Amino acid sequence: MKALRSGPLAGIRVLELAGLVPPSYVGLILADFGADVIKIEKGAKASIGESGLMDTLARGKRSVALDLKTQQGKAAFLRMAKQADVIIEGNRPGVVERLGVGPADIHAFNPGCIYARMTGWGQTGPYKNMAGHDLNYIGITGALSQLAPKDGEIPVPPINLLGDFAGGGMTCALGIVMALVERSRSGKGQVVDAAMVDGAGYLSAWFYGVHSHFPPLWQMLRQTLSGKPGHAPFYRCYKCKDGKFVTVGAIESKFYRILQEKLGLNPASEPPQNDTSTWEATSTKFAQIFETRTRDDWINNVFEGTDACVGPVLDMDEVKTFNQHVERPYMFQHAISKKSSRQGWQPGPAPRLSRTPGAAGETLPQAGENTAEILKEFGFTDAEIAALSPTPQSKL
Repeated sequence: MKALRSGPLAGIRVLELAGLVPPSYVGLILADFGADVIKIEKGAKASIGESGLMDTLARGKRSVALDLKTQQGKAAFLRMAKQADVIIEGNRPGVVERLGVGPADIHAFNPGCIYARMTGWGQTGPYKNMAGHDLNYIGITGALSQLAPKDGEIPVPPINLLGDFAGGGMTCALGIVMALVERSRSGKGQVVDAAMVDGAGYLSAWFYGVHSHFPPLWQMLRQTLSGKPGHAPFYRCYKCKDGKFVTVGAIESKFYRILQEKLGLNPASEPPQNDTSTWEATSTKFAQIFETRTRDDWINNVFEGTDACVGPVLDMDEVKTFNQHVERPYMFQHAISKKSSRQGWQPGPAPRLSRTPGAAGETLPQAGENTAEILKEFGFTDAEIAALSPTPQSKL
């Protein structure tokens, strides 16, 4: 039997139906915090997705290759599901039901299982069976409309953090943990319907509250916190002499004064901070000043250690050597696979727990790498394992 991992979720067994990236992120979170996450791969090349990329979110997981479209593969999965605490799937509504491995099928013999279903639109509604991506999902939450450079202009879409990973993956993982806590009292499992639309909208709760109850404040916030050209000069990014960028977030007046002083300006001679009629001119002045020195010069020799609320915009390759992350380790190096000497970098688990912290797995499993080992843990004989012998198959 595999030794228990450490972490708050140690002893929790998770079956993750391999597929798209966001559900894999859910499994990564659970694995980082101690759960035994087993990927159910679709075939011998399952870890290589449609893009040709390995699942880089498979760290700390193990992999079993099963073809759920065969009677043997389906029977093997159902047998494993009897001992599962959590199942994660990310298909369109109805797919797992047609395969005979949906929530009702599992709860018929394992009523304590938490069955997490992650989709873009959710399990219900007129959009539920439509294709979509992060941009489509956040588009109907109201959040994307706030990302236009100016009112009436085309919104600038963010990378797919908001829908896929924050509204989707992180919210789904939270739902699973809440369901596990509730199960400790009731003994019953339940379905976690994690829609990216719902999650991204939920992240916008504070903004909706201000929009509904304090319209004047909402308009001011949109101008102040948007970081858009022509808006607040004290909350945006500026380009430096070397073409790199800094962030400025000096919202409070006491911090704004420090920012002005560090830029060589006399606060008493400058326009009031919240005089919106002067914001564009002040932004232009700030931009000209920031372009007189390199980014690292500004950060290391002017702003570091101050309350001016100025920081660097780091490229992904720079993050691991930034002094904050060196003293408070944030990135870790891992092997692409056990058979490869290639090393990659990824952020570590968050948040940081004092007694039972998360720990990221060091390698990414190859598809089906642990099939025999895991099936033996679930009570399969050598003959039963040999009879399965999955082959590559199409998507579920």
